[in-house]
Formats: sequence, C-alpha cells, structure tokens
Amino acid sequence: MKSCKIAVFILLSVALFAFKGQNSGALQGKIVPIEGVKQILVIAGADTIKVQNINGRFVLKNLPAKTYKVIIKAVAPYLDYTLNEVAVIDSATTDIGQIQLLK
Repeated sequence: MKSCKIAVFILLSVALFAFKGQNSGALQGKIVPIEGVKQILVIAGADTIKVQNINGRFVLKNLPAKTYKVIIKAVAPYLDYTLNEVAVIDSATTDIGQIQLLK
C-alpha cells in the first residue's frame, strides 16, 4: 500500500512539472481604420494563425512564449503592414498598440 502511494505521488509530480513547462502568453492590438483590414496573420516559424478581427481589435491567448511576426493584409487603397520580432512572454500579454494603416 505504501509503495502504491509513493507511485501515485511520483506520477502526480511528473504531471505537474510537465504542465508547468508549457509556457504561454497572449498578444493583442488594434488596427485602424477598421474597413482597411482584410486579414490578420500571426506567424512563428512554419506556423500561421489567422486572427479574428473584431471591430479592428484582436486578442490571441495561450500562445507559446516565443517571437512572432504580425502581418496585416489590407483592403485597397490601404497598404499591408508587417511587424517583425514581436515577443510573447510567459504569463503576460504583449500589446502591440494601435496600428494605423496607410494609403
């Protein structure tokens, strides 16, 4: 019985450390004018996330802590916008602020 309790304790400890190792953060921002936004993409390596645009605002939660590229595809006559090297940090929200699309 004692060895069973020890085994369960070890298993729970391993599970806790496994979940703790999964670092995540969030990314948010606003794009204006709203009618200029066609698509928002967040890219890390080979992974691309298409972001839902809600009135020019977006929030991505549970992102792995790493560096991303944010691309805003614009509707003509507005120009596309790219933001490189956006760092998402564990347990924090990175706010890229307001991006003004240019014509």
